[in-house]
Amino acid sequence: MVGVQDVLAQPALALRGVFVPRPAEPVRWVATSELADPSPFLEGGEVLLTTGLDTSGWRDEWEGYVARLRAAGVAAIGFATGLTHDRVPDRLERACRAREVNLFEVPRHTPFVAISRLTARLLEERDRADSRRAVVMQRELTEAAARRDDPGALLRTLSGQVDGGTALLTSTGTPDGGPVGTPPPPSLDMAAEVARIRPQGLRTSASVTVGGHTVVIQPVGVGTRPEGYLAVWSPQPLTDGQRGAVTTAVALLGLAAERRHDRRETDRRLRARALELLLGGDARTTAVLLAAADDRPGEAELPERIRVAWATGDPDAVAEAVGVLESAPAARGTPVLLAGPAGDVLRLADAPERVELAAARLAELGLRVGVGAAVGLDDGERAATTARYALAQTTDVVPVVHWDELVDDGVLALVGDRAAAAFAASFLGPIAGRADLLLTLRAFLRHHGSRGKVAAELTVHRNTVRHRLEEIEVALGRSLDDPATRVSAWVALQADAARRLEG
Repeated sequence: MVGVQDVLAQPALALRGVFVPRPAEPVRWVATSELADPSPFLEGGEVLLTTGLDTSGWRDEWEGYVARLRAAGVAAIGFATGLTHDRVPDRLERACRAREVNLFEVPRHTPFVAISRLTARLLEERDRADSRRAVVMQRELTEAAARRDDPGALLRTLSGQVDGGTALLTSTGTPDGGPVGTPPPPSLDMAAEVARIRPQGLRTSASVTVGGHTVVIQPVGVGTRPEGYLAVWSPQPLTDGQRGAVTTAVALLGLAAERRHDRRETDRRLRARALELLLGGDARTTAVLLAAADDRPGEAELPERIRVAWATGDPDAVAEAVGVLESAPAARGTPVLLAGPAGDVLRLADAPERVELAAARLAELGLRVGVGAAVGLDDGERAATTARYALAQTTDVVPVVHWDELVDDGVLALVGDRAAAAFAASFLGPIAGRADLLLTLRAFLRHHGSRGKVAAELTVHRNTVRHRLEEIEVALGRSLDDPATRVSAWVALQADAARRLEG
């Protein structure tokens, strides 16, 4: 950029700096005015030239004059001597020092038009240099992006071009790896900035000043949902060429994201089909499809036993959960071999211990999860059915339910199916047609008799819970305070659940 120091450095002008506290102040243009208040006609960034034609009697007026020009954003005041004033007025100099406004003297033999012409030439040269530099930056970024399928080279190139730093952020605004280049300003809250612009999708960006740095955050992705964000910071304001470089980097990252998106969609379709085959009992074809998804010959190695989990929630939360599961490194023990999102439902299958870890992670992301029974590879249908039923038992208060906790473990394992079904029909018969009472009884047992927790789970008033429990006790002819009644009720509910599942 052209600064005040560049104008003063022109030997043909013979300008003398009187007080120049901000020599790098950018110059946009040169203006000439003899008005007592030229500020309404200024846009900021001008070098204002004046002879002080009507200021021969000024004293305190200089303070207001300089204050108005400072507020208007002038880059400097150029005061001509040898006409109205033999020298730069002391009071003008003091006012400039008080406001930190650049002030220089224009000698009698230097015409204002010469200053305007030479400044215009400097600005034109700057524009041409910026255009050439912009072309070079575009080429450097493109070459960096083409060298490898890794954004690191692109980020390093961009960081050097803006004389600052860059970082890729996830869709939630957390850094995806460390920053490249200079560290970000300590007071920069990138997650908060991303949260502010996320609702606008790909149609917006953030440009803020934090800790003396210019910070730009732009979304990266395809379609309407950002896959991530590019954050750029620099200790100086970005030039037009640098802002163009940021835009180019976003476009190149978007192209890379589109390629990844296409590969990911193909991978998801293969895995979704593999999941269907596994749940249908065709483990051999499942192994072949998984190997194809991983670009490997032959068959993938499947675990000897599997669990299936079904999860549901807000579609955005489901989409985020799929991305989290897909990106989880194997070392953390949470990847899933199969993940098939469908609307607001996510299905996954893997080794039992990995599905249990994945279920806990999904609950942290706000989903409700049903975890099915652990079965062999030839019994995928049962794994899916038990997971689907476990999901039906989840609530906002109890977001994860395991089938084992419902039916497979405990006393039901010692009782035959017919005997259990008969007992459930007999015990629950008086309230069998009342879904509200059955839900209340199940929640009452799950929360060990805490009426407050039951009310919170069912989102009803405590008095409603109390009235329902009284109805249950009257219908059953038993007190729910009796431990034997609670045990019988629990066994009956689990047996009924198993009967309805098999049916």
